[in-house]
Amino acid sequence: MNFRLTHHLAAENKNDYATSQHFCGLFTEDTNSLYLISFLLTADQDKAQQCFMTGLDDCVRDGSFVFLECSHAWTRRVIVRNAIRALAPHTCSTPQGSAAFQSAGKATLARSKSQDAPFASVLALGDLERFVYVLSLLEIFSDEDCAAFLGISQQDVREGRVRALEQIASSSRETPAPRNFNLMKGS
Repeated sequence: MNFRLTHHLAAENKNDYATSQHFCGLFTEDTNSLYLISFLLTADQDKAQQCFMTGLDDCVRDGSFVFLECSHAWTRRVIVRNAIRALAPHTCSTPQGSAAFQSAGKATLARSKSQDAPFASVLALGDLERFVYVLSLLEIFSDEDCAAFLGISQQDVREGRVRALEQIASSSRETPAPRNFNLMKGS
């Protein structure tokens, strides 16, 4: 192989990897989406901001080995990883068959703070159920990926998802639709 071809291939391969500038751009362009996943996972604004900022730092520092085409998914997974580290949801799973999904005080606080928010029922879930719900249904992770990220079994993922869906269904029957929230444009 001649020098010119080798140099061209090396330059081409270098362009296949995300750069710190690319990750900064992703975090700028997707601020709302990335913060929303942070907030839905942590159910706390301060922790969500911390996960977001730590995610940006992690991507800029460690992202040089990420293929450009995978960089968007990588940013989301870094946010998820940071939220898991912050809350360790696998250590506080709700016992199977428990009528109480979380403590009454936490449920009341979550509802009172975000009663009119579109995601209030998700934020009111227990940590494990909220993580499973967000990862498997909103982020569309497979049960296998959810289990690996959370350090639990696939059966625990399925059971957590069922508990989350039951609680959300229950809260939607009890709570009127949020005010000033229209899904239809022009309505």
